[in-house]
Amino acid sequence: MHGLSKFTWVEIKLFVREPVMAFFTLAFPLMMLFLFGSIYGNRPSRLFGGLGSVDVSVPGYAAMIIATSGLLSLNITMASQRELGILRRLKATPLRPQTILSAQVAVILLMTLVGMVLLVAAGKSVYNMRMPENPLNVLAAFLISSLSFFAFGFVLAGLAASARAAQVIGMVLFYPMLFLSGATIPREVLPATVQQVAQFLPLTHAVTLLRGMWFGDSWSMHLPEVGILAALLIVGVAVSAKTFRWE
Repeated sequence: MHGLSKFTWVEIKLFVREPVMAFFTLAFPLMMLFLFGSIYGNRPSRLFGGLGSVDVSVPGYAAMIIATSGLLSLNITMASQRELGILRRLKATPLRPQTILSAQVAVILLMTLVGMVLLVAAGKSVYNMRMPENPLNVLAAFLISSLSFFAFGFVLAGLAASARAAQVIGMVLFYPMLFLSGATIPREVLPATVQQVAQFLPLTHAVTLLRGMWFGDSWSMHLPEVGILAALLIVGVAVSAKTFRWE
């Protein structure tokens, strides 16, 4: 346990010192919030069932942070450490392999949670957005979505031949999902055809689940989303166990 805590603290410092990863996890969602918030405000709208634009956008931005962490931060970090030989050297230390991987997941999860807390704090203080009716349900949805995308990230890191390839693959998957899933633009304003296509994107289901839990839906109303994200988690763990490489 002591080794895990020490190694996790080292990884946290390395994450904060990496400007690109820290920017997209902590700063970029805030930029999106202030950009669209300054344009549309948070006035109640019939389009959103009486909710404001910020009200419905913040759960989507939280899903965006999750996708950023899994498809970019975790994916690129692990592929880069493997390419540089860091993973091989770490495996040769007294630390157990599961300790090394657990620390990576813990750091990414913590930074993802910090990004969400900053986002919610900004939305509430600046735009007086509607807060979750049941924060524990939102937290549970956040954890399910995060772990699912982290497993996906491990799969990509294992399959990528290099850090550059991991970056390209992650971005190719990330950006279409970012704009089609409702993570940046509320899906109510997207064309019907785009909404239908978006049903095949994993991030759409994370957005739907987070929004549902945010506005007080019951879990029974979102069993399809939970099932899809749980399947992504299980399959991701199984595949990454076969494809993950230390060198």
